[in-house]
Amino acid sequence: MCPAPAPLPDPGQAVTLDDLVERLRLLKVWAGAPSYERITAGINAEWAREGRPEAEMARKTTVVDCFRSGRKRLNTDLVIAIVRALHPDQGYVAQWRQALRAVAGEIVMAAQVRVHDELPGGEPGFVGRETELARLCEAAAGGSVVISALEGMAGVGKTQLALRAATRLAGAHRRVLFVDLRGFDPKQPPAAPSAVLDGFLRMLGVPGTEVPHDLPSLVGAYRERAAGVLVVLDNAADEEQVRHLLPGAPGSVAIITSRRSLTGLPAITHLALAVFTAAEAVAFLEHAVGDLSLGNDPKALSRIAERCGFLPLALNLIVGHIRAVQGWTLTDHADRLDDRHQRQQLDDGVQLALDASYQRLPEERRRVLRLVALHPTGEFDSYGAAALTGQDLDDTRAHLEGLRRDHLLQCASGRYFFHDLVREYAAGRASDEDPPSVRQGARSSLAGYLLATASLAMDVRYPADTRRRPRVAAAKTATPDLTDPDAALTWLEAEHPALVTSVEVGEPRHAVQLSLTVFRHLNRDRWSTALTVSTWALAAARSLGDPVQIARTLHDVTAALLELGRPEDALHVLEEAAELLRTTDDRDGEIRTLVLLGVTDTRLGRFREAAGHYYQALELNKATGDQAAEAHALVNLGAVEERLGLNSSAARHLERAQRLYADMGDVDGEAWAISGLASVEIELGRYDSALEHFTRILDIYRQRGDVDAEAWCVQGFGLLFSRWGERDRAKQEYTRALTMFREVGDRTGELYVLNGLGEATDDVALLTEALALATELSSVDQQARAHAGLGHALGSREHYEQAVELYTRLGAPEAEPLRALLATAQ
Repeated sequence: MCPAPAPLPDPGQAVTLDDLVERLRLLKVWAGAPSYERITAGINAEWAREGRPEAEMARKTTVVDCFRSGRKRLNTDLVIAIVRALHPDQGYVAQWRQALRAVAGEIVMAAQVRVHDELPGGEPGFVGRETELARLCEAAAGGSVVISALEGMAGVGKTQLALRAATRLAGAHRRVLFVDLRGFDPKQPPAAPSAVLDGFLRMLGVPGTEVPHDLPSLVGAYRERAAGVLVVLDNAADEEQVRHLLPGAPGSVAIITSRRSLTGLPAITHLALAVFTAAEAVAFLEHAVGDLSLGNDPKALSRIAERCGFLPLALNLIVGHIRAVQGWTLTDHADRLDDRHQRQQLDDGVQLALDASYQRLPEERRRVLRLVALHPTGEFDSYGAAALTGQDLDDTRAHLEGLRRDHLLQCASGRYFFHDLVREYAAGRASDEDPPSVRQGARSSLAGYLLATASLAMDVRYPADTRRRPRVAAAKTATPDLTDPDAALTWLEAEHPALVTSVEVGEPRHAVQLSLTVFRHLNRDRWSTALTVSTWALAAARSLGDPVQIARTLHDVTAALLELGRPEDALHVLEEAAELLRTTDDRDGEIRTLVLLGVTDTRLGRFREAAGHYYQALELNKATGDQAAEAHALVNLGAVEERLGLNSSAARHLERAQRLYADMGDVDGEAWAISGLASVEIELGRYDSALEHFTRILDIYRQRGDVDAEAWCVQGFGLLFSRWGERDRAKQEYTRALTMFREVGDRTGELYVLNGLGEATDDVALLTEALALATELSSVDQQARAHAGLGHALGSREHYEQAVELYTRLGAPEAEPLRALLATAQ
């Protein structure tokens, strides 16, 4: 008999990118294991029929890359093309599209996590676990790196014991860090280690723009700063999630809680927690409610403990219920639990305790509990809760505090959150008791609040871009005071997970408006998230069919792609935006398209084309009078004119941009224009003036905490000192800039410094690295620069000739002196 054919791999079962890659490999095997050359040829044949230009055709190397695990992103367009080449069934291809979207969303949600620099309030009446507590504290007395793991079922009291131990140990440590890793959250994926490290570094005082982007750099930066820190990693999914989060610095302590055994972690103290013993459970109840009347049954506390399954969470909840009911004896409570158990046949102590607590809440407080459980991230402040419930802020705060006292909510740093079992219970109650219209109304109210408040915060923090953002309706519920830029930034950071999730799950019009509103903040230092969010918004805009909104979301996708060093992809996106805007009268959109085309062409080394786009943008802008758009175009034009050797024109345009930015009070923009002027002055040999300008803007960037801009300024110092003949100072500045660029993940900046440092030191390895990176980033200008540097370092005519060819193609002034050098050498 012939063996049965292998089933088609199901992409819908994939949770991670590696899962998708594994299914792509299986699909290749299912299709007969065609060669990569054959797959590539099939893709390109299909794309050619669709009219794609030669420059956009797939390469074998990029196709092969899609089959490699360990990737941080996948080229969706190419993966779909591979799937179609292997199995051209439209339904199956649609399954892959859905899986790619789902995994991308899961990755972004995993990147949304809130960390704390203080411990959440533990339960003040928590007793027992003295032996385990002593073991934890004894382990920490060693003074070196200490790692302890608490393991056990849900509700067994792992978090409370960890908090008790951490509170006792915290006095001996400079800093405390706490994070809920969401290892078993029913609605959200486990937190990504890189996102947790990002938050930890910010809590340890690292500015957001200085936080690295790759995991190894994040781990290194964290462990450098974690000496003496006590870290609580709550609700860990597995060893891999926490491995990179262990501090590893002298005097540091990590306490981990998980429902799973973490035996794969080396050199740690393992504590497996079971439910309380009967004696421990009774002791807990005696401590918590022993002052109340016992009634006629001396074993009432034992009965209550037994009905709660001796589970600490259930006991804690039932204590809140007992305390809230006036006039009942402990025997009455035991009888009631027995009765509920018999009528409902419940064996789950948590369910029984939650039912008892819930039924005794005032009706309005029950409603608050149900509705706040609908929050998309499960963590919120009183303003977000007021938006969900539609209540007055003071009333909302009173109910939240009541729920906290009843142990149904927890609170840290002014933000409320659930134990995951309580949240699941409350959300289930909402499904049972609140009609869909009420639940949807609560979600819509929260969405409106987030959009309105984000708009306020963005206008305060980023005032120069106000015209580009949509005008939105005011919130119908209370909003915080965000009139101060620092307060606005704090709110944006605190609500970052909720804002991202709101774009993903919101109705299309809301998703588009919110993405357009917060994009500038996301694209400041979270470029991958900015790309994903703007891509979600683009899909929403397409569903609405509004060409202006589609074009504006395409602009944001482009800007994120440029920050990620993908100018060729950006150009493809911009072409669609330009085509759409031809059917509208959106002049602002046309101007932004032209400016982004100019930036893209500059990155691709098409300087003349870039200058043409900027001039077109300036001409169109005469009709709108938008000073910010004019200044933006002028700075970019000045930069590209400097690369074309048109230094006098570049200086004029940059000086005009500086005046415009100064008139608008845009400090960042003015510093950007001054930086461009300093670069022109280097080309003109005005080194003293360039030094003065770089020194001025360096102070500005440091005051504003903009590390990426500071790194570009330091790179400018390196170039200046190199031209000035001070090679040691140039090497020092370039080395500092290289460290900064790598920390913030700016690969374009890294490329410029590799070339500059290689030139200053004749370091062939650095110049070779620069050439490889320039090729990867499609930067023809920096490819030419690397070839010129290698020509000088190696005395290589071949490298010089390649530099001349590339510089000539660019129209750059460097071509002539190199051509003359080659002629002399002959």
